[in-house]
Amino acid sequence: MKAILLDIEGTTTPIDFVHKTLFPYAKSRVGGYVGMNFDSLRHEIDALVDESSHDATYTVPVDPTEPGSVSAYLEHLIDVDRKSTSLKTIQGKIWLAGYESGELKSAVFEDVPLAFERWKAEGKTIAIYSSGSILAQQLLFRYTEFGDLSDFISEYFDTNVGAKRDGQSYRNIVERLKIPAAETVFVSDIVEEVDAARSAGMRTALSVRPGNAEIATETASQIITSLLDLCA
Repeated sequence: MKAILLDIEGTTTPIDFVHKTLFPYAKSRVGGYVGMNFDSLRHEIDALVDESSHDATYTVPVDPTEPGSVSAYLEHLIDVDRKSTSLKTIQGKIWLAGYESGELKSAVFEDVPLAFERWKAEGKTIAIYSSGSILAQQLLFRYTEFGDLSDFISEYFDTNVGAKRDGQSYRNIVERLKIPAAETVFVSDIVEEVDAARSAGMRTALSVRPGNAEIATETASQIITSLLDLCA
């Protein structure tokens, strides 16, 4: 094992922190953020208008000239936990202000810093692959209750590299890491994600943590309850 590729939610970080702290924090501030930064968000707004036009769960047209209309759609996307690149970008910028002000401090499982230290000492590459934006990922590991863990991480990947349930995404990551798939292990709490990674030739492990959903289907992946299980 030369590289460890990690999911965040349910793998390094409790699901409750994401859904009960980060998401509500962003939702309560998204209206003000969009209103204050409307002109600089033109790329994201255009993408949101296009996304909404194909969204069967949202029937109100999004007006690209009205901050309130855009904010209302972003709040909807947060509520349904949509893996929208534009939403993730805007959330990341909102969280940046929260982390820098000290209002936010990210939670990671207590085995995470221990595993990071061990892997780094062994010369292994640690990378993150999450549906959250790269900025959001960097902030989460920079501002943890255990201190700054970002120095342990070599690479971050988000949905710009592809969907997490698509095997091609993991082939793209292998190409970027320049480490053979067979020498890379991907860890996630989602069976469909580890299956996609395994289809690309990666070794895989399924994370079982407090608060994670029950495993409803069989998996060929190793089952772990701590990242230290991979260090054994």
